[in-house]
Amino acid sequence: MVLAATMPTPEYQTFRHRLTRWYRRTGRDLPWRNTRDPYEVLVSEFMLQQTQVSRVELYYGKFLRRYPTIQALARAHPAKVRESWEGLGYYRRAVNLHRLAQVVVADHGGRVPDDLESLKRLPGVGQYTAGAVACFAFEHATPTVDTNVARVIRRAFHPRASGSRGFRKIWNTAQALVPKRGNPAWTFNQAIMELGARVCTARVARCGMCPVRAVCASGRRWQPATSSLD
Repeated sequence: MVLAATMPTPEYQTFRHRLTRWYRRTGRDLPWRNTRDPYEVLVSEFMLQQTQVSRVELYYGKFLRRYPTIQALARAHPAKVRESWEGLGYYRRAVNLHRLAQVVVADHGGRVPDDLESLKRLPGVGQYTAGAVACFAFEHATPTVDTNVARVIRRAFHPRASGSRGFRKIWNTAQALVPKRGNPAWTFNQAIMELGARVCTARVARCGMCPVRAVCASGRRWQPATSSLD
């Protein structure tokens, strides 16, 4: 996806500052946030697709102990990989992760590529996962727009956005919001995902506890008696 060049506005800068400050105080200490290993980041991203964080926490460490490197996973028998995935569901993810490991070993010398286009060519990797690995493993200043992040950006900046045009607006805004340096980009992307998972949720927008309510188009309309925006 080619993103239009969008310059950060003072409102974006305030949003970014308040959000990252909140995250540094309250962000969850999740195991995949304590690594920059591209393989370990990939495992977490595949597991987190359509699975609750609390459930992934139960399986992430066990899976990595059984397959500590991408080479170990590539050598594994498909049935054993599926067995290690039992309880997480959506077994196509395990199949794709196994195939990805084999492709990385065969075509990339066992090293996960760090550029977006190469990442997107790997089995099971789309726009979001490529951006997440590029940022969370390699600290590239790339947007990581999953469902939670798209919802936060839509509510904050484009509450009437819809369709393909709205989708482009959300991506362009995500690009403008991400800091241009590695570690701040990592922190911001984790922070906006955390906000979407814990505060600005699909079922209810908890505007009363939102750190960026003052610079959010939806949050500014919030009244204590009617906090749901969906």
